[in-house]
Amino acid sequence: MNIERSSGNVFRDIGFGPKEAQSLRLRAQLMVELRRMIQARKLTQNSAAKLFGVTQPRISDLARGKINLFSIESLVDMLTRAGIQVQLRFAPSRRPARHQAA
Repeated sequence: MNIERSSGNVFRDIGFGPKEAQSLRLRAQLMVELRRMIQARKLTQNSAAKLFGVTQPRISDLARGKINLFSIESLVDMLTRAGIQVQLRFAPSRRPARHQAA
């Protein structure tokens, strides 16, 4: 059995390019936080939709993990409407970026 060390981003590990993998990772983290909030507050899909300012079908998409249907901006907006402050943290990547001539 061959075991490889993770890059720290499962999306990168399964073959997505660096940009897409980072976007997917951020969206996944935001979606997890929204789902945790729904569970912690014992919200129905209808009440979660009202709280987040979206429709019930959007909450259904969230519950089903349809990551491709959500932008980072829409997920941040939903969290903000629910009273959650979203903060960014910047850190250098493990691999230095290659500089390209303009």
